[in-house]
Amino acid sequence: MVTCGTLHKQRFFNTDADLEMVRTALFDVAEKYKWALDAWSLFPNHYHWVGHAPEDAETLKSMLQELHSKTAIELNRQDSQPEREVWFQYWDICLTYEKSYFARLNYVHNNSVKHGFVRVAEDYPFCSARWFRQNANPSYFRRVCSYGYSRVNVKDDF
Repeated sequence: MVTCGTLHKQRFFNTDADLEMVRTALFDVAEKYKWALDAWSLFPNHYHWVGHAPEDAETLKSMLQELHSKTAIELNRQDSQPEREVWFQYWDICLTYEKSYFARLNYVHNNSVKHGFVRVAEDYPFCSARWFRQNANPSYFRRVCSYGYSRVNVKDDF
């Protein structure tokens, strides 16, 4: 699982177009580095995603450097601020326990509700909740949703 915030928690990605740009870049670099995204949520000042690593999990740092570089360059081009620092740092954790994995999947799918963007996660266009509901096997969907996430320890004070 990866979490990343913007510098000083600033809300740099304020429009749907900005968040769409981040989503496209995330999907592109994940595919390039062969990371399989299982859940993701994007916000004006942070993001989370859960995924499966490729055989060489050491590619995570390069993948995130490319993601952050591409999105910062594009945002700064749009805002005419070429030297502005956008991303601050990221935190990652390797999920090795099934219960922890499912709780974090559910947490990421529902993060837009936690932050008050929507009342129902599937209504937020910049997370995987709607895709998950529409595409997951119904029993798998119910299983993931059954895992509580109130005690999940994720840096998320955005």
